[in-house]
Amino acid sequence: MDDATRHVSDVTTADFQEAVLQRSREVPVLVDFWAEWCQPCKTLSPVLEALADEYAGAFELAKVDVDQNRELSAQFGVQSIPTVVAVKDGREITRFTGALPADAIRQFLEPLLPTELDGMVDQARTALVEGDNAGAEHILRQVLDTDAGHQDAGTSLAAMLIDRGDIDEALIVLGKLVPDQDVERLQAAARLRRHGGSDIAELEAAAAADPESDEAQIALADALAASAQYEPALDILLSTVSRRGDGRDDARKAMIDIFDVLGSDHPLTQEYRRRLATELF
Repeated sequence: MDDATRHVSDVTTADFQEAVLQRSREVPVLVDFWAEWCQPCKTLSPVLEALADEYAGAFELAKVDVDQNRELSAQFGVQSIPTVVAVKDGREITRFTGALPADAIRQFLEPLLPTELDGMVDQARTALVEGDNAGAEHILRQVLDTDAGHQDAGTSLAAMLIDRGDIDEALIVLGKLVPDQDVERLQAAARLRRHGGSDIAELEAAAAADPESDEAQIALADALAASAQYEPALDILLSTVSRRGDGRDDARKAMIDIFDVLGSDHPLTQEYRRRLATELF
């Protein structure tokens, strides 16, 4: 099929990651699973393309030929076509099957599209890029006054609060949000940052004077992690876990916080997660 508008594209397994998953972090993407032999697909397709034109970039339409991209069809569990999957922020939000009329698709789209509050968050991010931190914070607080659970506003404000050391408030803001990966990463960063500013030399001396003290070792590791010295912090915490003392679980939790901040793909996370699993089991 030819592209009907600039908001419609034919997508394959090869470019799905970029064209759909990555793009959906900027704008919702509807993935239309279709086939040339499917008559309902031919009914639905022009309706979807017309709506993509009508909404002028508020969402994008990615068309996947199931015969040419069987791996994608299997990945999304497509059992009949047409199936339309809504993807936002890199994950499936909802779907429908069959050739729905335009009004029904508009209702389907409504909860996926940006709201006025979403637009305010975009304004705040623009202000932040331009160096207007106070303006950005003011806008984000306005959004959260209206909707305390607004995910993007909450994570954006929490990141600003953590950066300037307002840890308690950041954790309160994050506690009102859905606990997704970004929220958990920021909560971990806040817990680590709480130990920022500690005198590392003093903590090193205390840990050296009492190497069997879990409390002293964890305090040093926390301070190292707060200053982004993650590998030595992980070494100390792993040793604390290995000793199987009273602070073992606290050390384990501190390691998990570092993993969350670094991300699952970071080499240190992969190495020390494996080593921690060995010590625990």
